Amino acid sequence: QVQLVESGGGLVQAGGSLRLSCVASIRLFRINAMGWYRQAPGKPRELVATITDGGSTNYADSVKGRFTISRDSAKNTVYLQMNSLRPEDTAVYVCKANYWANDYWGQGTQVTVSS
Repeated sequence: QVQLVESGGGLVQAGGSLRLSCVASIRLFRINAMGWYRQAPGKPRELVATITDGGSTNYADSVKGRFTISRDSAKNTVYLQMNSLRPEDTAVYVCKANYWANDYWGQGTQVTVSS
């Protein structure tokens, strides 16, 4: 079992920045991959960014060049730095961990970008 707790969401104006955090209940080196997903009202959940235990990253085309996923193993934490935010980035952002072939999800944190 892996518990994930997200934080860092909020209300920001277009062009602004936010940094999301996801704290895992186990050491990151035990987790195959972690990622951030988002879900806007009336839309399906979509991948935002992932990072593997080896440090490889992957991004959705819509956030490339604006968002950066990173991790701090000492703090069991994965971050999502979001810059140049747009109104279409408004969504609930959820952290996911893949551990022993199972996916574990956090509760999510709301990000709202005003125009």
